[in-house]
This record gives sequence, structure tokens and C-alpha cells, in this order.
Amino acid sequence: MITQMNVRGLMFDPYNNTYIVILRDEDNSDMLPIWVGKAEASAISFALEGVEAPRPMTHDLMKSILDTVDAKVISVVVNDLKDNTYYAKIHLMYEDSEYSIDSRPSDAIALALRTHAPIFAREEVLRKQASEDLDHWLENLKPEDFGKYES
Repeated sequence: MITQMNVRGLMFDPYNNTYIVILRDEDNSDMLPIWVGKAEASAISFALEGVEAPRPMTHDLMKSILDTVDAKVISVVVNDLKDNTYYAKIHLMYEDSEYSIDSRPSDAIALALRTHAPIFAREEVLRKQASEDLDHWLENLKPEDFGKYES
């Protein structure tokens, strides 16, 4: 089973010197924080803000290629969590065939935001990440730790 998620926040984690994309379901009952690098956070931030770079960034290029060959991003699914690493699939439709492509979640999310494709997470991933360590980390967050996209 899968749950539709929305990007609800982008924040900096000063403890790990990385960024975190916050995915939440429609009811705000499930949350999926995904740690990403600075470049990936920038790509996601640009898409959230609707900023177009003077030259195409990687995810803009990917979208342009897909548009040129008339392929459509159907969805993105965060489908696994192993050893604190998330995995995702990008589901594409090209002609009469559907394709699933392995991806880092950050790249999949950046592409989904540009193509307005829905983002999903498998229930197993949501259950795996719901650990005491995560709960403890979240309890220690302050409002100023969240970026301007938090909603």
C-alpha cells in the first residue's frame, strides 16, 4: 500500500550539516524526513519557489528531455529504506508502456515537483522510519530550525 505525500518543508539540519525534505501525507498524520545534500536541496527549493535558472539545471534538463520525447512522469514512489538510506522509483509513461526507474529520492522529488507528478511513500517505509531516534530528534527541533517552506 502507498500513501500520497506532499513536500511540506525544507530545512537545514545543523547537527548533520545537511538538508531535510519533509514529506507529509494529506492528513498530516504521517511524516517522512529525507536527508539530502546541498545541491539536491537547491534543486528542490528552486522547484518549490518556481525559480528558473539562467541555464537548465539537471532536473530541468531531465524534464526537457521527457517533454521532447513525449514521455510523462506518472508518479514518484519512495519505496524502501535500508541502512538509513531511502530508495525511490520514478514511474514514466512512454508511448503505450510504463517504465520504473531507480532514483535517489531527492532527484525523484525534484523531478516530480517540476512535472507536477504525485509523490508517494510505501507504508513499509513510513513504518520503518517511525523510530524512537527520529521521534527524539523531532522533539528537539525549534521553530527556527524549519525553512520558509514549512506549512
